[in-house]
Amino acid sequence: MQQKGSPTALGTENVWRLLLQYAIPSVIAMTASSLYNITDSIFIGKGVGALAISGLAITFPFMNFAAALGAMVGVGAATLMSLRLGQKDYDSANHILGNVFMLNITLGIAFSVIMLAFLDPILYFFGASADTLPYAHDYMVVILLGNVITHMYMGLNALLRATGRPRVSMTTTILAVIINAILTPIFIYVFDWGIKGAAWATVIAQAIMLVWQIKIFRDPTSFIQLKRSSLRFRKKIIIDSLSIGMSPFLMNATASVVVIVINQSLIRHGGDLAVGAYGIINRVAFFFPMIVLGLTQGMQPIVGYNYGARNGERVNKALMYTILLATGVTTLGFIMGEFIPRQVASIFTNDGELIDLVVPGLRTVVTFFPIIGFQM
Repeated sequence: MQQKGSPTALGTENVWRLLLQYAIPSVIAMTASSLYNITDSIFIGKGVGALAISGLAITFPFMNFAAALGAMVGVGAATLMSLRLGQKDYDSANHILGNVFMLNITLGIAFSVIMLAFLDPILYFFGASADTLPYAHDYMVVILLGNVITHMYMGLNALLRATGRPRVSMTTTILAVIINAILTPIFIYVFDWGIKGAAWATVIAQAIMLVWQIKIFRDPTSFIQLKRSSLRFRKKIIIDSLSIGMSPFLMNATASVVVIVINQSLIRHGGDLAVGAYGIINRVAFFFPMIVLGLTQGMQPIVGYNYGARNGERVNKALMYTILLATGVTTLGFIMGEFIPRQVASIFTNDGELIDLVVPGLRTVVTFFPIIGFQM
């Protein structure tokens, strides 16, 4: 019987075709995941109020840092998984799955306990006021209570890609967004849960998808299976996974710090309109790196597998193809930001003064975009 999710095609099929096969679902998934904040903002703004949107915005660094922890475990373990599969070391691959499962539970609970203990001081540091703190607090309490679910969901999604199932990984992300979009208005408008309703919708959507992910990895016909015997921590797997995942962790964590510092400076020296302008610039500027991140996630299983199999030619092909695609994506962002910044800003607002602030800022931010794709 042929086992499901066999990754052996990573070492034999055309590299360009493989890259598209893996990268397109990853790009779609990364784009879809960004709809979480958009969906929440729309329903919170209309169903709860403007101050609630401000409270939600204050939680973004929190959410980014939690995502950084998830990326450290998920990306690191997925890379290690691909290496072991390329080496035909299936026993170690199964133990990587079990260790990721347990590590996400441990880190998810630890993060929630620490953050809940100091939640209000942290939110004040992020820029909350007496008016916006209640909204930010209510939202983050629910998110932190479900944080372990988020960590496990993100980690298993990364391993789905690494084990040859990028479309399943994409499907779980898209379905989570759809479920969230359905539940959010019900919880806010029908149940009158306010901003907590949006948070519960996010957690429940991810919990449903997590159950499906576990079912997939518990399938006895699955190439890599989640077994009770693989749930014991292995020091080398943990160290190797976290060391490999340290790069995406630092990228996400420092991005959170930058947003906090800039927002605090803008509030002091530019006022609310300047903060709004930076918010628009940030949304536009982050769109293109998100696509590149999807490309690199699609490349990772191909490179990891073939590096483990000592097939350097296929590794180099996958890398060069991805560099070309990534550079093209960020160069497109550069052209758009430099030549049509006013039109881009007009998509978000009709306020002339705000648009005037966005235009020079956007041009400055995208100045070095052509080399960002290569760097990522």
